[in-house]
Amino acid sequence: MLSIRALDQYYGESHTLWGVDLEVPAGQCTCVMGRNGVGKSTLMKAVMGEVAVASGLIRYADDVELTKKRVEDRSRLGIGYVPQGRQIFPLLTVEENLRTGLAARGDGVRRIPERIFELFPVLDEMRHRRGGDLSGGQQQQLAIGRALVLEPRLLILDEPGEGIQPNIVAQIGEVIRRLIREDGLSVLLVEQKLPFARKYADRFAIMDRGRPVAEGTIDELDDGLIKTHLTV
Repeated sequence: MLSIRALDQYYGESHTLWGVDLEVPAGQCTCVMGRNGVGKSTLMKAVMGEVAVASGLIRYADDVELTKKRVEDRSRLGIGYVPQGRQIFPLLTVEENLRTGLAARGDGVRRIPERIFELFPVLDEMRHRRGGDLSGGQQQQLAIGRALVLEPRLLILDEPGEGIQPNIVAQIGEVIRRLIREDGLSVLLVEQKLPFARKYADRFAIMDRGRPVAEGTIDELDDGLIKTHLTV
């Protein structure tokens, strides 16, 4: 579904990503892990075109090269993105927030898919409430719903469980598995919480100092890797 090869990225003189290779198989959840500041969010932004890359390739789906594509074109190709911090519009209602995602589809559809409200019933109940009036967990569900309005083939989530209550984190994990199982979605996830990764991801990739240092199936994430690369 997504193949990243020899990706390098700089912020000014700072070399942030160093020759990153990563495979995201179709129909699975791949979890990118690592301590703070190792380049995980930068990698997600590079895939979405929010930061420029110096070299390397990002190939998506049917061998589409993304590095030359604009941000809006990547969305129209079927990539949904939920950034760290959610970035909803606090003064817009839930329904209006969801409708902002429709503009990125590029196919003229102007109706919010009912699937969004099936996955997140609270959004249907609160569709006329302003986004800023929702709890943190509800805002995260709204941010994911807005990305799913695209009906994407690949969903990128940057720390969806950050700062929200455990029951909502579990609901989001179950939604991820439903989307994979029922809709054939592929998921690229940044997550720090080990229990979440172990329960909901199929594969892992660990980054350290801008480089991938280990990857495999989630069953291969052993105590040695955790101690060396993840514990603080």
